[in-house]
Formats: sequence, C-alpha cells, structure tokens
Amino acid sequence: MKKTTKSFSRLKRDKFVFVILFGLSVFSLFAQKTTITGKITDEAGIPIPGANIVLKGTKTGAVTDFDGLYSINASPADVLVVTYIGYLKKEITVGSQKNINIQLQNDISKLDEVVVVGYGTQKRTDVTGAVARANIEAFKEAPNANVVQSLQGAVPGLNIGQVTSAGSTPSISIRGQVSLNGNQDVLIVLDGIQYNGSLSSINPNDIESIDVLKDVSSTAVYGAQAANGVILITTKGGKRNQKAKITVSSSYTTLQPTVDLRPMKRDEYIDYLNMQLYDFEFLAPDYTTPNPDYEGYFGNNSGVNYNPNLASPDDPLSFNDNDYDWWEEGTQNSFIRENLISAAGSSEKISYLISLGLTEQEGIIKNDNFSRKSIRVNLDADATDWWKIGIQTFGSFTKQDGDEPSLNRLGISSPLLVPYDENGDLIPTPSGTVELNPFLGSNTQDYERHDYFFANLYSEIQLPIKGLSYRLNFGNNYRIDKTYGSSIYGAGETGDAGKNVSFYKDYTIDNILKYARVFGKHDISATLLYGAIERKGESTNAYASGFDRLSLGYNDLSLGTIQEVGSSAFTETLNYQMARANYKFDNRYILTGTIRRDGFSGFAANQKTAYFPSGALGWIVSNESFMENADWLNNFKLRASYGTSGNQTSRYSSLARVGTRAAYVFGDGGTTAFGQELNSLENSDLRWEITTGLNVGADFSLFTSRLRGSVDVYRNITDDLLFSVRIPYLTGFSNIQTNVGKIKNSGVEVSLTGDIVRSDNFTWTATANFSTNKNEILELTGVDEDGDGVEDDLIQSGLFIGKSINAIYGYENDGIMQIGEENVVGGIRPGEYKIVDQNGDGEITQADDRTFLGKGDPDFRASLLNTFKYKNFSLSLFFNAIQGGSDSYIARNDNALFRNANTLYQNKISGTDWWSPQNPDGLNALYLGGGLNPGRYENRSFVRLQDVNLRYSFDKSLLESLSIDELSVFVSGKNLATWTDWRGWDPETGSGMSTGGRPVLQALSLGINLTF
Repeated sequence: MKKTTKSFSRLKRDKFVFVILFGLSVFSLFAQKTTITGKITDEAGIPIPGANIVLKGTKTGAVTDFDGLYSINASPADVLVVTYIGYLKKEITVGSQKNINIQLQNDISKLDEVVVVGYGTQKRTDVTGAVARANIEAFKEAPNANVVQSLQGAVPGLNIGQVTSAGSTPSISIRGQVSLNGNQDVLIVLDGIQYNGSLSSINPNDIESIDVLKDVSSTAVYGAQAANGVILITTKGGKRNQKAKITVSSSYTTLQPTVDLRPMKRDEYIDYLNMQLYDFEFLAPDYTTPNPDYEGYFGNNSGVNYNPNLASPDDPLSFNDNDYDWWEEGTQNSFIRENLISAAGSSEKISYLISLGLTEQEGIIKNDNFSRKSIRVNLDADATDWWKIGIQTFGSFTKQDGDEPSLNRLGISSPLLVPYDENGDLIPTPSGTVELNPFLGSNTQDYERHDYFFANLYSEIQLPIKGLSYRLNFGNNYRIDKTYGSSIYGAGETGDAGKNVSFYKDYTIDNILKYARVFGKHDISATLLYGAIERKGESTNAYASGFDRLSLGYNDLSLGTIQEVGSSAFTETLNYQMARANYKFDNRYILTGTIRRDGFSGFAANQKTAYFPSGALGWIVSNESFMENADWLNNFKLRASYGTSGNQTSRYSSLARVGTRAAYVFGDGGTTAFGQELNSLENSDLRWEITTGLNVGADFSLFTSRLRGSVDVYRNITDDLLFSVRIPYLTGFSNIQTNVGKIKNSGVEVSLTGDIVRSDNFTWTATANFSTNKNEILELTGVDEDGDGVEDDLIQSGLFIGKSINAIYGYENDGIMQIGEENVVGGIRPGEYKIVDQNGDGEITQADDRTFLGKGDPDFRASLLNTFKYKNFSLSLFFNAIQGGSDSYIARNDNALFRNANTLYQNKISGTDWWSPQNPDGLNALYLGGGLNPGRYENRSFVRLQDVNLRYSFDKSLLESLSIDELSVFVSGKNLATWTDWRGWDPETGSGMSTGGRPVLQALSLGINLTF
C-alpha cells in the first residue's frame, strides 16, 4: 500500500515536470525574435513612406522608407500596430509570417484633420467657426474644366451654378445674398494670396484642397472683403521624403444638351402661323370647324400684314419651299480634351511639384471655343533648421477666339428663310426687317487671349523664442487681355474693326507673426498681421469704321474712314492689420478672438477705415469626465461665433465724377470741342457695408467614427447697404450713392457622412448635405412719402420690406381666356392670359392689381454622395437637388405677339403646348394679354444625377513588374438625368422655353491615370 502511494506521487511529479518543460519550450519558441519585413501601401497600392510600425505594448518600432518598406524584429506572439495620418489604424499578429504586406484604408474622419483658415491652419477639433473642406477627391475625374464645378452641391451653404459655355466660371455664392447693389463676389484666396483672376485660368489638377469659410467669425480675418464668404484654395506640392513621381492623366469628354429643345421646322411652323388666324381659318362660334373660304396665311382674307419674304415667288399666296434648320447650322458637336502631366518629389530638405496642362473645349454653339495651357512650379525648402523658403507660381494662357452666331436669332429665324443668296454671300436681313442674320455675328475676325501670371513667395523664420515664428508673403498677379475683332457687316455694313489691350497687376505683402505654445493644460496661439495690397489696371482701345476694303482687318485701322481712340487706368490700395488669439484649456474649452482694421482708397474721405471684430467659443463635450463611459461617442463639440465683416464699394462710387457731355462747334467752320460735366455727386460719408452674424453649430463623430457630421444654424444682418437713392432732380442729379437699409439672412446647414459598410474587400460610404437660406429686407430708405406711418417700399426696383430680395411682384395669372367666356376685364380676348382683378373694381391697374406671387429663392438644397469600393473597383454616384422657387426661371417670351405685329413670323420652340380653340387646355397663351403680360410661373424644383464615376485600378503585383506605381482607367458622367416638371432648358440656370437661353450640357468622359 505504501509502495503504491509512492509510485503515484512520483507519477504526479513527472507530469508536473513535463508541463513545466513543455511550457518553457513553447515560451522559448515564441520569445525568439526574428526579422519581419514587408511593405505598407494605401488602398490604391501606392507605397506610404513614413508610416509607423510599433510592437503593441512596447516602444519598439520602425518607420517605412521611400518605397513603403519596413523591417522590425518581432516574435510570433507580437502584434504589429501600423498607423499613418489620414488612415485607419491596423493591428496584425505576427505568427509564423516572415513577410507581412499591409494595406491601410483611408480614415475620412481624419483626412481633413488640419484645415486651412485665414492666414494659417488649425486642427479640425480646434475650429470654432463654420469651416468646411470640400471633398474634391470624389470629383477629381469629373469632366470639369473649371475647378469650382467640382464644388457644386458638395458643401452645404456653398451654391455653385451651372456652366453652359466653354471656359466660363459658374456663379458662386455662400449663404445667400447679403447686399443689394454692393459687391456680391465671393473672396478667392489662392495659396494665401487674394486672387482676382478668372478661376478658368487654374488647372483643377493642381489643387490639393479647398476650404470654405462661411460664418462671420471665420471670414472676419479678411475684414472688408469677406461679407460674401471666402474660398481658400491650396495647391499641391511634393511630400517630404518622397521619391520622385511622374503622373500622367488624359481624358476625352463628349457633351450634348440635357434637353433637346429645337425651333419648329417648316410644317409645324406654318401650322403655328395659321393658328394665329384661327378666327379666319375656322368658323364661329366655336372656331373648331374649318372655314372652306380660308385662303391661308397669304390669302387676301387673312387680315394680316404678312411678310412677303416668306411667300413663294411663283405663287404669292403660298409659302416658299424652304425648310432651313438655323439651329442645326449654328451648333456643333461639343467636347473637352484634357492632357496633364506633373512631377513631384522631395529630399530631406526640398520638395517640389512641376505640372503642365492642356485643356481644349468646344461648346455647343459654333465658335464657342476655349483652350488653356498652364504651367505650375511649387517649391519648398528648408534653408536651415530655422528658416523655410518657398514659392507657388503658375502661368496660364487661355484662348477664346471666335464669335458665336446670335443664339436668340438662331431660335427665332423662320425656317422659310435662308442665310445665303445665290452667290453664297450672307444676306444681312433675310426677313427684310430689322431682324439681322444670326450668322453676321459669327462671320467675323475675332482674336481673344488672356494671359495670367501668379507668384507667391514666402519666407518663414523660427525666432529664438520657442513657438514664435515670422512669415513674409509676397504675392503678385499679372494679367494681359487682348481682344481684337473686325466685321465687314459692322457699322451699317460699312465694316468696322478694333483692338482692345488691357493690363492688370497687383501685389500683396503680408507680414505674419505667429506664436503657439502648450503649457500643461493651456494651449495658446496667436497671429498678428500687417499687410497691404495695391491694384493697377490700364486699357487702350482703338476703333475704326467705314472701310473700302477690310482685308487687313484689325491690323490696319488707319484704312477706316472714322477712327476713334480711348484709354483708361485705375489704381486702388488697401491697408490692413489683424490680430487673432486662440486659447484651449484642458482640451475641452476653446476661445477664439479676432479683430481686423481695414483701409481702402476707394472709400469716402470721412470713412477710410473700419474695424471688424469677432469672437467664438467651443466646448469639446466628449472630453468631459462625465462622457468617459460613452464609448459610442468619439467626438462631440459645440461651438458658437459672433462677429462682423465688411463689403467694400467700387473704387470711385463716393466721388464726384466727370464725363463727356457733347461736341461743341465754336463759330462757323470752327473746330470741334468736347464739353465735360459732373455726372455724379460726391458722398464724403459713404461707408462700408457691415454684416454682423451669429452662428451656432455642432460637430460630432459616433460609433468608432462610422457616423460623422456637423450642424450649423446662422443669422446674418447686413446694415448700411450701398444703394443708389433717387433725389430731387432740381439738384441736377437723379441719384446719389449712399448707405441705406438692412437685410437679414438666416439658414440651417447639415452635413452627415457614414461608413455604411466596412470590410476588407468592400466599403460603402455615403455623405448627405442639406441647407436652407432665407433672406428678408428689414429696412430700405426710411422714407414715408405717402404719410401712412410705414416706410415705403421701392416698387420700381422690386424691393419690399418684409419680403425676399427676389420676391415676385406682378399680375396673377388666372388661366387663358376661352372661346365664349365672358370678358370680365376689358382688353382680354380668347387666347390671352387672364389677369386676376385683385381689388374687384372690374379694371386692371398697375397700382391696385399687382400682388406677391412667391419668390425666386429655393426652399432648400440637398445632395447625396455614395461611394462604393470593391477590390480594385470604385464607383461614386452624386445626386444634387434644389427644391422650391419660381419666377425668373422661365422666360416669358414664349408667347406669340399680336398677329398684326411685324414679328408674327418669328419662330418658336417645337412641341410647345399652345392654346387654340382645338386645344383649350394648352398651357401657353397664343397672344399677350392686352399689353400686360402676367407670365406663367413654374416651380424650379429638380433632382439631378449630377456626377457618376467608375474607376478600375490595376493590381499592384502586375504593375511592379512594369515599374509602375499606379495605373487606373475611368469612365465618368455629368448631368446624366434630371427629374423635374420644368419644360425649358434647365430649372437651375433659369432658361425657359425661349431659345435665347443656353442648354445645360450632359457629359460622358473616358480617361486614364498613370503614375511611375
């Protein structure tokens, strides 16, 4: 028994020893470190230099080199933690692997961690104002010749219009209209320097980021020029410690109108002409039974003064045999062709970017052509450990030769007329009236060139005091504009020619002193600015008319019988100072204060300067101790701002200006002298417009940053509006520029981004934007001429207190007068629009029967961007919508004139739903209403599939053998579908059913990107 017990004890001991020895061997195995190598790349397979690899729970780490390669000693049990700014952290257990290649995914919530603000940058978490960064990455392959086209609908509160002609810049506004007659241009700042050139001069491929300053607190750093908001454009540069990379991009885009509206052809046009004579063509009383005695439009019983040019030479009572398509002959196939190449790289001390671009575009109208050649050189260098220098510079050369045919006349010219005679020469007036041949405007010699030169040189020094630096910016813009032209049909067909050459230049000098330090829980930064701007322009114009021969065109104006010459010049200067302080306590409470002083030579003698203060508060709620257990909330910040910014007037509006009166001849046979007289009154107290704004907002990030967004509510009041006020004519003047009135602008902006699906092979990210804007006139002139105790509206200017600036005030349309309907109001007959008798007195008077019919402003704007990524494929779909608003978005010349007018024979849009006795429910009146046109207003709402992009990126393993870093091909589309009840060209542009509007273009693009 004792022996058995002893044996059992020995067995237990042996098992214990075995377990210990096995554990030690396993521990030894896992504790043995080996060298792990690999490559870190982004989603496109491009190497990421400077990525950090750390063994989890230790300080042991490595950094990737130029090619994204790394090497680190690790054991199988170790976990590699890989991080890089702008990408999601990734953890991988080593195990038995010896070579570990890791692909990082973009972290959208951190890509804009640092945003550009006025005269510097800030961390997104420290921003207290309404500052938004545009997602230009999503639209970089869209067929946009102008950089701001990529912003359309992408930023709530930023409103970008459509581009309908080659090389043009769309309309831009931020948070609505804040002025009546003052400057309404958004301030553009390019690489820290105000840019007054055309945005069509900038190569979109050169842009690194675009930040939008929307609230008054953010824009106050630009003072007197920032009331309409600020767009900050930053161009690309080489990234430090990056090997040289060459990128080539090429694309071809075809364009066509989104809506194919065309003028009537022969048969429809003849039917339309005869329909004007329905009371001759058909029998009373219902006018639906054909009149057997009707001889047609040219018949003796037609009762019209017809145009004989439409008649057949062989039979004066019939139409001629022509069916000429003016629209087809005046339009062309439209395209954009773009080729871009850039080289970027850096060493430890110097980074560079060099780019070349060629963009060519032909618009839908013949001779609507645009081409841009651009070159950019950006350099940054560390001259010493404490001194940085650099330059951002570009040259852009645009060509817009050629005059278009008259777009309106292409639409209204009768198909029974032709533009050329038997000899092939243009007929100046095919109709025999004052209506000119539309091709007279294009049969010209036209030369139009614009050369842009821009440079920003900077020097930044780290001063001996820790955290203190000084930066000097010197920016210079120079522009040359040349417009030459000649026409054998000008000056009453005697021929004319002219040359206009203008030069513009400016310089900006900014002295910027910055201080930034962290003392425990106290984060302090400050910026001081002292700067000046000078702008100069001059132009010379030479013109001649009355040529015997115009073979030399504008190159020999001395051949003209009448010769004229003119010139002009201007100079304006600005001087400004700004101080901004930022304070953050314990990474929770943020305070920002700014004050700017501006002086402008263009303002009145007594109002040369003004001050623009602002303040903002921020509270990072998510960093409070009571939020420690809220794991679902990654970031939540509340912010509020209040401040003022200004809007300067034009340079000479406060001065008494002199103009040419008339030619005087002193005595018989005496010489001619031109008199001069004052044509405006001086106002030595003319002031800046002042916009005071309040903005309350919140930024948030939820569920491990899978849902991110911001909400802003704002109210802006603009006071001292610049306006030309009527004064008694006994003064010798009818108006004087002064400060009157007050406008309120308010709205809500929401932006939400969500990672709906996150996986290794598939991601789906969606961004939704929503914004509203409402403006209201609070005060005008303060005059009460009718003595009713209420300030008068400016009815002639369409301005009404308590209403929108774009309020619709006119006659209310009550449908179309029908056959047999009682004529309640005199002057209205069947086929004309009826006008509502607002006061019920049986008459229509201008004073008593106009009313408010709505407003042209939309109720809200919304957009949705969906981005899908599956392995090597990427697909983005962008929907943009505007809802509400009417008037001014439909032209009212879609109605025929009275049948006895000379313009009866003008053509109209095919397919228009005209009223007639046979079509009593037609939408469009056949005639105007008794000389008063109440118009027909339609809602402008639409939803548009604005941008689509499909890209395929070739696999990295394939490209490595070809020494290629990246290769992708893409197909993109623009304005592919629009859902709307609008019947005209487009609800967004305001083009109605007239052919005078320009169509919005639909684009299909194919391209390739190559980096090596």
